[in-house]
Order: sequence, then structure tokens, then C-alpha cells
Amino acid sequence: MIKKGCLDIVQAKCENCTDCILAKTRKNVVFSDGNPETARIVLIGEAPGETEDETGKPFVGRAGKLLNQFLEEAGISRENDLYIINTVKCRPPENRVPTDVEKALCERYLTAQIDIMNPQAIIFCGATSLRSFWEDKKVQISKVRGNWFNVTVNGKEYRAMAIFHPSYLLRNHSMEEGSPRRLMQHDLSVIKSEILGDRQECSTNPFNKELALV
Repeated sequence: MIKKGCLDIVQAKCENCTDCILAKTRKNVVFSDGNPETARIVLIGEAPGETEDETGKPFVGRAGKLLNQFLEEAGISRENDLYIINTVKCRPPENRVPTDVEKALCERYLTAQIDIMNPQAIIFCGATSLRSFWEDKKVQISKVRGNWFNVTVNGKEYRAMAIFHPSYLLRNHSMEEGSPRRLMQHDLSVIKSEILGDRQECSTNPFNKELALV
């Protein structure tokens, strides 16, 4: 329980943080989800939405439910394989993109989480989280997704990959070859195989018709 104990200390400080304007409108600090003692992957999203702000957990709204389906079909356990966090811990009003100032003021919590987790891989879920660690702040996720690269956090290098944010996939239902959903399928299968190993629970028929209609 060493990681959890350290993260609990960071969380307590984060929940009392009032450094930026997001603290004035939040209902809950959304710190993390997943089992820090078993997770080998840190997945970083953008920011909490309305449902996340209500519950205090990341990725639990419509986009989160779609992400859960993708993960399940790929054989990745949200509860045990992932430690899920966001670039900022409080919901921006109207679900807008967090500003550079807001991300900078929240960065110490984000990097502390990564330091403590010391993951085998970091997954950037969406363009906002990717650009928080990428030198070119205008980089398009479609240009780099699905490829491994290295990022440095507090002097330590980590293997990383970018994937589409599930909110983008909610607007793109196609399952044709080369579609965003099929690319998401491919990317998660690579992550599962190379980081988590080829486990039996992986579906033999990923992305059924019902998933394509979500």
C-alpha cells in the first residue's frame, strides 16, 4: 500500500487547493480512479466534466462509459490495469478546455501522481493531455496516435502513446477500416499486448455492433 499512502497525501493537499479560479466553481476535486498498487499504466485525460464533478471520479459520463467499453473489449481492466487522472483536477466551467495557467497551477499534483506511480507507460487520452507534455502545442493527435514515444517528467523518461478521447468517438460512429473507432481498437490492442501481455480475457470479436452505435 506504499503508492496509495503517498497518493493519499497528495490528494489531501489537492482537495484543499484554491490556487486557481476552478476551485470557486467545483463541487468535487476529481483526483483519480483505479488501483495504484496494481496499475502499470497511467491514463491522462483532459479535465473533469459535469458528471465527474458530481461524483469525484474521472471518466464516468457518456465518454467514460464508451471508454469502458473500448477497454473491456481490448481486455484492459480499468480497475486493475489503469490509474486514471486528468491534467487538471477541477471542472472548467461549461466543460471548456483548461487554460495554460490552470494546467500550470495543477501541474505539481499531476507530476506527483506520475512520480509515485512510476508507470510502465503513460497514455495521453485526447489532444489536451498530449499537448501538456508535447513541445509543439498545436500537435494534432491524429498525426501521432498509435505510435510509441518518450516523455520526460521530473527528469525521468517514460514510454508513452496518445489515443483519441472518447468524447471525439461519440461523434464518430463508423467502424469502417481507418475510422477513429477502428484506430482506437488498434491502439488499445497494441497497449494491451505490449504493456499488459496477451491475456485470455481479451475478446475474440472486439467492437460488436452495439458498441458501434453508442
